Amino acid sequence: MPELHLVATFLIIGATVIAYASERWAMETVSLVSLSAILILFGAVPYSGADGAVLSTERLLSGFSNPALITVIALLIVGQGLFATDAMEAPARRLGKMGGSVTFRPILFILVGAAVISAFLNNTPVVVIFIPILVVIAAQRSISASRVFIPLSFITILGGMTTLIGSSTNLLVAGVARDYGSEIGFFDITGMGVILALVGGVYVLGVLPRILPEREAQLSAGAKSGAQFIGEITLTRDHPFVGITAKAGMFPGLGDLTLRLLQRRDVPVLPPFEDLTLSTGDTLVVSGTRRAFSKALSRGSAGLKADDRPVEDTSKDPPPGPDYHLAEAVISPGSRYAGRTIQLSGLRPQFGISVLGVQRKSRMARSAMSDIRLEPGDTLLIGGPMEAIAQLRGNHDLLLLEYSAEAVPQSRKARIAVAIFAAIIVLSAFSILPIVVAAVCGAVLMLLTGCLSILQAARAFDRQIFLLVGSSVALATSLEATGGAALIASSSLSLMEGASAGVILSGLFLVMAALTNILSNNATAVLFTPIALGIAKGMGVPPEPFIAAVIFAANCSFATPIGYQTNLLVMGPGHYRFSDFLRAGTPLVIIIWLTFSLLAPWYYGL
Repeated sequence: MPELHLVATFLIIGATVIAYASERWAMETVSLVSLSAILILFGAVPYSGADGAVLSTERLLSGFSNPALITVIALLIVGQGLFATDAMEAPARRLGKMGGSVTFRPILFILVGAAVISAFLNNTPVVVIFIPILVVIAAQRSISASRVFIPLSFITILGGMTTLIGSSTNLLVAGVARDYGSEIGFFDITGMGVILALVGGVYVLGVLPRILPEREAQLSAGAKSGAQFIGEITLTRDHPFVGITAKAGMFPGLGDLTLRLLQRRDVPVLPPFEDLTLSTGDTLVVSGTRRAFSKALSRGSAGLKADDRPVEDTSKDPPPGPDYHLAEAVISPGSRYAGRTIQLSGLRPQFGISVLGVQRKSRMARSAMSDIRLEPGDTLLIGGPMEAIAQLRGNHDLLLLEYSAEAVPQSRKARIAVAIFAAIIVLSAFSILPIVVAAVCGAVLMLLTGCLSILQAARAFDRQIFLLVGSSVALATSLEATGGAALIASSSLSLMEGASAGVILSGLFLVMAALTNILSNNATAVLFTPIALGIAKGMGVPPEPFIAAVIFAANCSFATPIGYQTNLLVMGPGHYRFSDFLRAGTPLVIIIWLTFSLLAPWYYGL
């Protein structure tokens, strides 16, 4: 009966990899089917190992509580908090200027810097640091996110291969080797590691961005729309716009908003504006994109007034919270709101929403919002809690464009988000707390401090990653428990029996590099370190090249998203599929293997 489980496990793993690579079915579907197959196999026909222990369903399902999976999900929520507060916009803009007019140059600077840092910090927090920055820079430079994030993951893995502390895998191999009497120093793997990183870096930086598919992010309507809305702002005493002075006939201090009309004590002032300073009581009729209005709200620029309340009431409004959303709604033909002014529409008392701007296909005159009468086809920019906006669903007078709903960035809390993020990095990088503990606490703090809402945190949860990791751990667990991994190792070694040390080293490297993309890199390291040391002892050669082979091969987790934690981290932001890693990572695995096979015998004097 053990042969049944072994053969069936191999068949299920093979079918799963083929199904993932074919992209004929959704990744979630393949994950669930493969998980179900493994559970049925070991549930219907229980399997007992050599020690008599039964491989239970609890052990097979342990991947869903895997610390690596929890870490990734928590870090995705933390990253969402950085996006929700626009915390990375300023540093990304400064880094973006480093590249001058060359589109991809700032990305290259960041990737090279990430590789260097990864040699001395665990590469997982390094990737976490640069993901939000690269998101902004890629958007600024109109670079597809899919061309950026796999290179980030791969270059940090290569950088982590150069020192003993660059990766948890390196430390794990060193610990197992120490138990067998072999000590590995901090820089013992640096020479060959740098060679492999440089060779692999040429592929990652020079070739990979050119061959990765152009896969655009699913941007919200607000992010894509460049249409202009007309809105009105009344300056209260503490308004941030008070004191802004006109320069060259314009008010650059208004950001992305353009002043179309200034009303001062009921006297209209038209552009160009010369020698004018905005003061309390001024009413500004402004135009701008939806993004511009969102930024004004996020900075606490209250006074966006287009509803039916008096100015003194709007001045007392608290700044928008994390649940405050902007959305668009269209006045339908025959709507009862047609012909009414916004102030007399009654939208706020009826639905609890504010109308912040109006967009009309035909040109609107320069006039106050109180003089604009709504027409069929007008698009309103509305703001309010998501629950209030949802009340418009099914309304035949005001047609809600549901896809347009987008939270207002909590820019006022950017420093809080950065502080939480920095604390996670410091605590995990210096091993003060396990990264899973720091990440979970950081995600909770993002919610408690109002940097993002529960709804935004839920959107950050990636079900593809959740199911992919859970099912993959079940497959890897069954492969190890049934002796499949050990069978692959022993069969490979028997095929190389009688070969030279260099050939055996190369063959061992290839087997480990293949398995690390199916098993976890740590499982591969633990399985093969004793085997490698045994081979070195039996052949009477120094153990260092074989230990180095285990470290470098176990880090060659480029060909699947489950190969390494950083691959999972970039999978969501880059909108990648399983096949993207196969196409991009398999050549890199081969490049590293060939480089090691050619240079290791010379470097280690075999």
